Amino acid sequence: MPKKNQYLLPIMLVTSLFFLWALLHNINPILIPHLRKALQLNDIQSSYIDIAVAVAYFAIAIPAGLFMHKFGYKKGILLGLVLYALGALLVIPAAASRDYTFFLFAFFIIASGATFLETVANPYIAVLGDKDTSEQRLNLAQSFNGVGAFLAPIIGGQFILSGIEHTPEELKSMTAIQLNQYLQTEADAVKIPYIVIAVAVFLLILLFLAVKLPEVKADDSELHGAPSSFSVKVLRHPHLSWAVVAQLFYVGGQVGITSFFIRYARYVADMNEKDAAFYLGSIAMVGFMLGRFIGTFLMRYIKPASLLSIYASISIVLVIIAVTFDGNTALYALMAVPFFMSIMFPTIFALGIKGLGEETKIASSFLVMAIIGGAIIPTIMGFISVFSGSIQLAYIVPLVGFLVILFYGLKGHKISSDIK
Repeated sequence: MPKKNQYLLPIMLVTSLFFLWALLHNINPILIPHLRKALQLNDIQSSYIDIAVAVAYFAIAIPAGLFMHKFGYKKGILLGLVLYALGALLVIPAAASRDYTFFLFAFFIIASGATFLETVANPYIAVLGDKDTSEQRLNLAQSFNGVGAFLAPIIGGQFILSGIEHTPEELKSMTAIQLNQYLQTEADAVKIPYIVIAVAVFLLILLFLAVKLPEVKADDSELHGAPSSFSVKVLRHPHLSWAVVAQLFYVGGQVGITSFFIRYARYVADMNEKDAAFYLGSIAMVGFMLGRFIGTFLMRYIKPASLLSIYASISIVLVIIAVTFDGNTALYALMAVPFFMSIMFPTIFALGIKGLGEETKIASSFLVMAIIGGAIIPTIMGFISVFSGSIQLAYIVPLVGFLVILFYGLKGHKISSDIK
């Protein structure tokens, strides 16, 4: 069987996994305002959801890389799926008890599973085929991540958000029994969606158990410098170390932009939560999905690093508008940003592991660890919002991130020939 056909089924199966971590990350913009309401949290406390997810990525990425290094791609995928399903099931008792710590633990377990899946799937897709088209292949696979990115807010907005938003005065006027009943009803809304998620993941586990995945060895022929084995020394490659920094700012910016979008829409355009969730899913994240398909096509004619620089520049302009204008002008500018964010993660990832040979596995772990930016950036944004009274002003933080990404696209991605 020709190698191209031999890899077709594995590529299709592994690509399906990209939907799962898209679901995890992109349902958070629904969960954050929802649990903020159901558990009576402030902006800083509600950002702990992003922190739980990002800390899991940071803590589990290296163990996931070690596991993959020792046991291979398939077992890494299976363990990731088991953890993901377990975490989804843990959301059920968390909702029943209305315990925020329990919720955070469940999200940590889901994110731990997603960490295994990302640590395996991104480099696996990159090495399954011609090394010269790895950026295009990874962007194409990540395009299906974009499908999850636009579906998650729409589904979450439909099945989780109630649309009932009581003012502080209305809540104070309720009796203790009425308030408890209202809050419990809001918390219970997450149960059925997460049961469905757990069942779907268990079906995926059965599918992967039935299919044989090829174990592909990375090519060491283009490795610059001696292999560092499985250690932090891989960061001696400046194009990788800068990729980790750029990825940290990208993930933090993406999470921050979407997680506070519903709050932002209320602040600048007085939009209610259900409408904001619909706009996020049906416009902003559809743009994110289309951006990846279009970006993959454009990479046939524009170098990936150049396209990354162009998209980063446009994102900078859009966020400046979102921070300085009010009303629909600001809101539409922010909704346009996901289109141009779309190619950033896979392009930075593919450029970062370029030419690393067998060190690709550990390099992948460090790039996945950079998702800790999803904890750092939203937390900073939460503090700015609370202490300034303006969620709009908090969007200065993602603006800084796009400046870092612009630097990476222009200069930081270049491979040094001086590494030993």
